[in-house]
Amino acid sequence: MSGRLLLVPNTLDLGTVREGSAAPDLRGVLPQHVIETAARLTHWVCENAKTTRAFLKRVDALVPLSQQLQAIDIRELPRPPKGRPDAAVPDLRPLLAPALAGHDIGLISEAGLPAVADPGAALVAAAHAAGVAVQALAGPSALLLALAASGLNGQSFAFVGYVPQEASAQAQRLKELETLSRRFGQTQLMIETPYRNAALMRGLLATLAPTTRLSVSCGLTLAAGWTRTNDVAGWRERPLELPSDVPAVFALLA
Repeated sequence: MSGRLLLVPNTLDLGTVREGSAAPDLRGVLPQHVIETAARLTHWVCENAKTTRAFLKRVDALVPLSQQLQAIDIRELPRPPKGRPDAAVPDLRPLLAPALAGHDIGLISEAGLPAVADPGAALVAAAHAAGVAVQALAGPSALLLALAASGLNGQSFAFVGYVPQEASAQAQRLKELETLSRRFGQTQLMIETPYRNAALMRGLLATLAPTTRLSVSCGLTLAAGWTRTNDVAGWRERPLELPSDVPAVFALLA
């Protein structure tokens, strides 16, 4: 029998733990079953082997790993060539070899649920094509947590990823998303690299109509995490300085 590809959720605190500080207890974010499953897996696919080892050290502090960390097979997803969005998708079947040999494989994201706003989706597709069973384990997704806390339309929504950084292209894209939202009553969700949170916020407030509702969620699942929703006019009256080192999710509903 072949093994499975298990989508193992990660915490949302990537990059927020200061050097020398203790990372938050995994049990505050991940179910015990997920921690126990992660502890027994001996094969992993990830974006970054270093951060995956750091995750497994946090697991090991709660549930001992089934074997020494150095002996665990951790393989990285191939990185697409920079500036080549049209590059051919590499053959990911070799990464599934342990599953085809009967071993479960853990797929982990840098933060949150694998394969959602995450390059691991390509491996999930490859697993289905190869006949490898896929199972998603319960855990945090920043997009859904932000949507749930926003008060915006949770019945119809779209995740649009990143918007352009160049001012005119960004304004055009935000206007397009606002028009789509107004036409379909659909919440539009987007993200940005943390150090550009403030720049995106300025673009949103400069471009969107005063009546459009805008929600920002910052540092979700962290002790100081928050969500704030207001119309754009209200945001302009009471602007908020966004941190440059904590992930945020932005949502609009026209």
